[in-house]
Amino acid sequence: MRFLRVLVRGLLYMLPRKRAVGAEVEEDQVADGAQTKKAKVESSNSVASEAAVSEYSHRSPRKMDGEVNGNSVTEIDEDLHSRQLAVYGRETMRRLFASNVLVSGLNGLGAEIAKNLVLAGIKSITLQDAQSVEMWDLSSNFFLSEEDIGRNRASACVQKLQELNNAVLVSALMEELTEEHLSDFQAVVFTDISLEKAIKFDDYCHNHQPPISFVKAEVRGLFGSVFCDFGPQFTVVDVDGEEPHAGIIASISNDNPALVSCVDDERLEFQDGDLVVFSEIHGMSELNDGKPRKVKNARPYSFTLEEDTTNFGTYEKGGIVTQVKQPKILQFKPLRESLKDPGDFLLSDFSKFDRPPLLHLAFQALDKFKQDYGRYPVAGSKDDAQRLMNFAVSINENSGDNKLEEIDEKLFSIFANGSGAILNPMAAIFGGIVGQEVVKACSGKFHPLFQFFYFDSIESLPVEPLEPNDVKPLNCRYDAQISVFGSKLQKKMEEANIFMVGSGALGCEFLKNLALMGVSCSHKGKLTITDDDVIEKSNLSRQFLFRDWNIGQAKSTVAASAAGSINSSLHIEALQNRACPETENVFNDAFWESLNVVINALDNVNARMYMDMRCLYFQKPLLESGTLGAKCNTQMVIPHLTENYGASRDPPEKQAPMCTVHSFPHNIDHCLTWARSEFEGLLEKTPSEVNTFLSNPSEYASAMRKAGDAQARDLLQRVIECLDKERCDTFQDCITWARIKFEDYFSNRVKQLTFTFPEDSATSTGAPFWSAPKRFPHALQFLASDPGHLHFIMAASILRAETFGFSIPDWAKNTEKLADAVNKVLVPDFQPKKGVKIVTDEKATNLSSASLDDAAVINDLITNLEECAKKLPAGFKMKPIQFEKDDDTNYHMDLIAGLANMRARNYSIPEVDKLKAKFIAGRIIPAIATSTAMATGFVCLELYKVLSGGHKVEDYRNTFANLALPLFSMAEPVPPKVIKHQDMSWTVWDRWIIKGDLTLSELLQWLKARGLNAYSISCGTSLLYNSMFPRHKDRLGKKVADVAKEVAKLEVPSYRRHLDVVVACEDDDDNDIDIPLVSIYFR
Repeated sequence: MRFLRVLVRGLLYMLPRKRAVGAEVEEDQVADGAQTKKAKVESSNSVASEAAVSEYSHRSPRKMDGEVNGNSVTEIDEDLHSRQLAVYGRETMRRLFASNVLVSGLNGLGAEIAKNLVLAGIKSITLQDAQSVEMWDLSSNFFLSEEDIGRNRASACVQKLQELNNAVLVSALMEELTEEHLSDFQAVVFTDISLEKAIKFDDYCHNHQPPISFVKAEVRGLFGSVFCDFGPQFTVVDVDGEEPHAGIIASISNDNPALVSCVDDERLEFQDGDLVVFSEIHGMSELNDGKPRKVKNARPYSFTLEEDTTNFGTYEKGGIVTQVKQPKILQFKPLRESLKDPGDFLLSDFSKFDRPPLLHLAFQALDKFKQDYGRYPVAGSKDDAQRLMNFAVSINENSGDNKLEEIDEKLFSIFANGSGAILNPMAAIFGGIVGQEVVKACSGKFHPLFQFFYFDSIESLPVEPLEPNDVKPLNCRYDAQISVFGSKLQKKMEEANIFMVGSGALGCEFLKNLALMGVSCSHKGKLTITDDDVIEKSNLSRQFLFRDWNIGQAKSTVAASAAGSINSSLHIEALQNRACPETENVFNDAFWESLNVVINALDNVNARMYMDMRCLYFQKPLLESGTLGAKCNTQMVIPHLTENYGASRDPPEKQAPMCTVHSFPHNIDHCLTWARSEFEGLLEKTPSEVNTFLSNPSEYASAMRKAGDAQARDLLQRVIECLDKERCDTFQDCITWARIKFEDYFSNRVKQLTFTFPEDSATSTGAPFWSAPKRFPHALQFLASDPGHLHFIMAASILRAETFGFSIPDWAKNTEKLADAVNKVLVPDFQPKKGVKIVTDEKATNLSSASLDDAAVINDLITNLEECAKKLPAGFKMKPIQFEKDDDTNYHMDLIAGLANMRARNYSIPEVDKLKAKFIAGRIIPAIATSTAMATGFVCLELYKVLSGGHKVEDYRNTFANLALPLFSMAEPVPPKVIKHQDMSWTVWDRWIIKGDLTLSELLQWLKARGLNAYSISCGTSLLYNSMFPRHKDRLGKKVADVAKEVAKLEVPSYRRHLDVVVACEDDDDNDIDIPLVSIYFR
């Protein structure tokens, strides 16, 4: 499935931007050397005076179009931005690299937005703020510290923001903003502005030619709002960012309308009204004209076409149908009109479907309050809450058709109390949302928010009502948070014991949030983080606590240190242990029992399942989240209130059959899967096997004889080939090896396949063998003049030389000299053989076939191998190569892309570039900073509830969001399944604890007293007792702990006071009853 690049390029002129990427820049627009010097002064403003920063704050970023930091536009650093490229693609990234953005208002929300945009890699960002840093700001702006109090907010953020990405020009504007300033930018964002000014600036942006994208965002306590205006006509090039859907055609009827049926390899994802194009059709070639046609009556494996094919040629075979993604033009209304007629609001929580109109009114009333009183309502002040209510009533009376019938006075009171506070979790959520909207504005990628979005999380408030004294400021960095949640919850947060697993992208965001919230920031609290990974370059585009000088260092240690610099009171311990059964001596019972909350910041399901199991066992809340590109989800796992993470699982990904990958690929994914497998076999597994043999030949020979199967036979053959006829002593040998491999892979094997199964061959049922989805292949003829052929030889020979441990000559990367060398290689002739078995069974899991004489063959092979070893130089060892996708200089991806693309040519499958190959073969998970930040914000809103305590299940929220659409879906978690027996009930969260050193008989009696007849007791994988085995009755008088030690060989560690047994029970009517795990505390 491929995006129609031609169509996209044709639409670029419609995007609202200042110029096309890479456009010509006139001489008088290019900055001179002095401009570069100015940029340096700004990005180093910690040592410069604010006056110096101000002096250089008036330059026009637009004058630098075509430049980045005084240099010409550079190529995308794919090592740094690979995960982001997987989401956006090159074209969007190039547009971002050419975009200048203004962020006005460097409160906590402004800081989050700026951070996300700098990580995304826009060209320049100007921070505008005329206010000075106050203690209040430290609760949400992670760039600020107590040393910054009194400094200009924008100026104080420049240096730390610049550290995130040196390719982005970061500057400060410390004076009041005027309309003239705005003309220099593609997009402007306001986080702290009156409605009067916002309307004025938006009118200017809306009417500017070309329009300037305008975003107004605000966070007030547990309430937030966003308004977007991208101009009178804004073109969305790609509404969802998904790959175009495609299908493989099985048949097309000569009808009006025509019925198109596809193979049942995968369900079709087309919808009625979609436009599709056809290609590679044999017979009905009229459909191959590239003309988009409309889908009707879409079904899982078929659809009808708005086309009369009655007089078309008869369909014979083949064909691909591909969705054509259409651009969408949006007509935004200016803020002046939208306030009076907001249209449809984007909902996030269907339990609050009537909330957005109320918040639309509330934010207008708050603006009026601020303009009249010059301040926000005081937390806990009933008078101020009433004043806000009065403004709301007045505005509502003048709202015409949009007048609300009823205003929720309690909601407005909550809104008033927290209106002066910018909470970090809310800033993280809206920083992600707004950051993504700016990316959309600059690129046309993804559907913009149209036009208002309101959100609240009042269910995060403590269950008990707050008194005025609870929310009084304490003259500390948490005063803003205290004004919303009260000092009691703040104390609980500071004294919390938290375990966070993972310190990558999610982990960095969580650490920043926790430090700003004051979690574990007293001597009674502690935050333990663990991650066994080290920092790589590709991490730096999202994991914002890391810098390029941290590459190679432990993630957890660096992240902990960086979080400590955000809040020096943070009590944090960083470990490099993987959380798994092998480290339960580190994360022991005492550790788990001391915890208040566990936060997952993981990137794989197995680790999540393990943490879920441990949280279930110790009955600890688990806050789970994950991201995939622009999507994110959060799940709250709360003891006894919700189901656990493992209660529901996604179905496993569909794997292509082995025979498809090896002989019958029909898409590039199959080719890349095969290429990755061949890479690992040739360069890692076989050299490792050689070394295993050489380290102990006799032991290796014994192991092979003992195995005695087809796999052992094949393994020996590969080792012999590597050390005998494929052994390389010079680089010319490596070129010969690569050239012969090319012939084997892309010519000989194809010739054998088409000899065994000619194009006209049929199956046992008489159907054509080469019917969809199979594609008939054609052998390649090597040409040294073909860049793809030669690049394959270059990558293969260089890596082959590495495995044999000799240096690469300089001329190896010279295409002319390499072509000369490869043309000298003598390639043996090949003739296909009869009787060659090629696996076609899709259920086959192994391509090796066993034979009766495997044992004899293995003996002969071992003899040959021992003879080969005698010819090797003393101390010979190979150097296996482990696949590393994130180093573009190591030729790993060059070889894999070469293997896959040559195979794709064999089967007439569209080829891919190295970057796309890296995404698929490297199994890269698409990731961007915006969705990551938003996910952690949602989780931290839930953390308030967990630490406060007393919340019901309906107060908690699981979230799924997709910033590309945009879509926000919040819902209550699912309660756990309840099992009932007599007057008892339990869930997966329960564990029955029995104290005392019981015998098996006493355990049976304990259960009998509860109406449960136990017939089987096991510990681990061992059976301690089963009523069916007479000899087990002899164990009834023994202690459970002693039987477990004797039978299960269980050694209970000294740090553990109990052992766990699984008991199978029936009730008196012989019905099986699933009971909880039983823990016997025998010490």
